[in-house]
Amino acid sequence: MPAYVIAEIEVTDQALYAEYGKGVPATIEKFGGRFVVRGGEVRVLEGDAPPKRQVILEFPDMDTLQRWYDSEDYAPLLAMRLRAANASVRAVEGA
Repeated sequence: MPAYVIAEIEVTDQALYAEYGKGVPATIEKFGGRFVVRGGEVRVLEGDAPPKRQVILEFPDMDTLQRWYDSEDYAPLLAMRLRAANASVRAVEGA
């Protein structure tokens, strides 16, 4: 069953986040993942959540998603993103 990373991101350091953005796609692809949503316009249709950068990644399954997130490939990029942005990140199984 596919699994998704759903992230709401508030970038605080544009230059560092841009560097992160250059490196992360190769790590996602290595684990069979792909971007479903990567930024773009956000419209709040219900609720009062402020529009932030939205990212949705799809992986073949939850185990693969977790292996990507915990991987040595992603670790230095994750450290970079933690310095460059505040985020809420969740992993969800999908249909």
